[in-house]
Amino acid sequence: MLKRLLAGLAALVALGVMSPPASAVAGPVRTGNLTAELVAATQGARAGGEVQLALRQAIDKGWHTYWRNSGDSGAPTELIWTLPAGWTAGEIVWAPPSRKPIGPLMNYGYSGEVLLPVAVRVPDSAPAGQTVTLRVKAAFLVCSDICIPEDADLSLDVKVVAGDPAPDATWGPRIQAALDAAPRPGQVQAVLNSGPAGLKIAVSGPGVSGGAARDAYFFPYAPAVIDHAAPQTLDRGPEGLTLTVKPAPGVSTPASLKGVLAVDGRVYEIEAVPGAAPAGASGLGPPPPQPVSLDGSGGLAGALLFAFLGGVILNLMPCVFPVLAMKAASLAGHGHDRAAARAQGLAFLAGVMATFLGLAALLLAVRAGGAAVGWGFQLQSPPMVAGLALLMLTVGLNLSGLFEIGASLQGFGSGAAARGGTLGAFLTGALAVVVAAPCTAPFMAPALGWAMTQPAALSLAVFAGLGLGFAAPFTLAALAPGVLSRLPRPGPWMDTFRKVLAFPMYGAAAWLAWVLAVQAGPDLLARLLAAGVALAFACWLAGLAQRRALLGQPARVLGLAALGVAVLSVAAAVWPTPAQAVAEGSTGAGTDASGLAYEAYTPERLAALRAEGRAVFVNYTAAWCVTCQVNERVAFSTRTAAEAFAGTGTVYLKADWTRRDAVIAEDLARFGRAGVPLYLVYPAGGGDPEILPQLLTPGMVVQAVKAAAEG
Repeated sequence: MLKRLLAGLAALVALGVMSPPASAVAGPVRTGNLTAELVAATQGARAGGEVQLALRQAIDKGWHTYWRNSGDSGAPTELIWTLPAGWTAGEIVWAPPSRKPIGPLMNYGYSGEVLLPVAVRVPDSAPAGQTVTLRVKAAFLVCSDICIPEDADLSLDVKVVAGDPAPDATWGPRIQAALDAAPRPGQVQAVLNSGPAGLKIAVSGPGVSGGAARDAYFFPYAPAVIDHAAPQTLDRGPEGLTLTVKPAPGVSTPASLKGVLAVDGRVYEIEAVPGAAPAGASGLGPPPPQPVSLDGSGGLAGALLFAFLGGVILNLMPCVFPVLAMKAASLAGHGHDRAAARAQGLAFLAGVMATFLGLAALLLAVRAGGAAVGWGFQLQSPPMVAGLALLMLTVGLNLSGLFEIGASLQGFGSGAAARGGTLGAFLTGALAVVVAAPCTAPFMAPALGWAMTQPAALSLAVFAGLGLGFAAPFTLAALAPGVLSRLPRPGPWMDTFRKVLAFPMYGAAAWLAWVLAVQAGPDLLARLLAAGVALAFACWLAGLAQRRALLGQPARVLGLAALGVAVLSVAAAVWPTPAQAVAEGSTGAGTDASGLAYEAYTPERLAALRAEGRAVFVNYTAAWCVTCQVNERVAFSTRTAAEAFAGTGTVYLKADWTRRDAVIAEDLARFGRAGVPLYLVYPAGGGDPEILPQLLTPGMVVQAVKAAAEG
């Protein structure tokens, strides 16, 4: 009896082992949140050849599946094949993924419909006319706010044919398109280096040259090599590009970095290995000289035109009003001496050009040394700000008549002006450029942004164009007889007007003192104020010495004392101390006078907000940027703007560049800017940001915020 029972159990087990598995479904299978299907590119297969299959996923709206590297979470699609003897399946040809941010995480995957091709090898012995069933068990992780494991048993009948099989009219073109869209190796070259900001992937080749890439992203094959959620910084060069990615914790420089590079919709498979950077791939050395387009819309000609127009408009910015008013008054004093007026106009032009080119050369030298700086970089230095504040104070005291520069009181007048006018005009041109640095006029930003990506000679040419535009109105007025004849005649009014002009200079000194307080804190402000009092005393001593000399009295000791006090006061203000080593970067969150709440900008905060699908407004600003401060008061600090931000849920981030910040400098360069202001509006739900003009109105801000919230 026991033997019969054991025999029966053995038979049942044998039947279970020999019985076929559950039937796979030929045709689409609904798994819950997607529809899966196994399809073929041809109507049959030839012995000894391949049949190109594809797993089709039609994913429900709001859900997604995952790429081969799912990112910070998730799991890729898996296929387990059941094939006839001799038939073998290849690897999945993965379609290019898209980014799937989830809160602070970054995942990679697919939405909508995706085809994942797989080549199946047909054995040489497969007889023509035979129909075989190819089966695959597909496992998916399908995610939205939650993740659900789903699977499908799929099958496809394939007939072995004698010749080349006919293409399938429905799936043949679509599978071929999927194969064509897949990334391929060997199209571009890539090298890997490690820098302070992270891992640098420098890429060169025909598909990425020209410096025109708008967006690039690297999807690594390995799951734990880079920080997937960290922003990737793009630098463009004439022969390629460089992406800076943040390594994963514990990773220094890997032996290689393999994955997919997506550039403006095109994809390339790359394997970056340590080595010398490709020539002209920005971010790992200066780009070589390159051919320049001379059409009116871009290249050197376009940059020169924009620079010249920006320089002309710069004269209308509030930074330079006091200095230009001084020169206008001086020109009026020589309005009927055409030779003297022309000499002053040309000297002013020379002062402007020398200072613009000097600042440009210094800027290029600092950038070549690896520092991330831009236009207005000198005002990011507290000693420079303190020195400029004292210079503005000195000019104001001179205009107020406390002392004279370059002449005694007896020589002050038309004769002295005639002798010292050209030097004064040159120095005024230099001073005008220095005080114009906090302002950025329309047309300047694209011109300077282009210049920062070019060889030194072309960069200097653009800065020369900016200087010519800036000096043009005053110089042309000085050279035009018709303008000179309309100027008022010299008279007592000039002395009164001169003293009135002192007060804008005092205002400039007070504003720079506020900038210093923002940069370096109250201790440095107190030292500047004390130095200002001492400098005013030195100027009074100088004026006293001049008046004594006018009366024939001894004045040498007073003059030396004035010089000594002036030198010591300036040195005390500009000498760097540990107190100036204030942490670089943005200030914290806050609320302006209108109730508009803002947060400090960081790339991580921006990435997190975009992952949440929020609309984001990023304001790249600085306390020393007059254009920025005007926009703050006119466009942002209004109840209309505050209500628009609150009503749409748009998050307002401030990127404060008052102090040097390499991250902000890299952001500016990525968007083709050499300085602030820059206003970016990121739409809800993803997409490229809109770049707003440099001069804003409340209506422009409200319109941009509402459009971004609508996605």
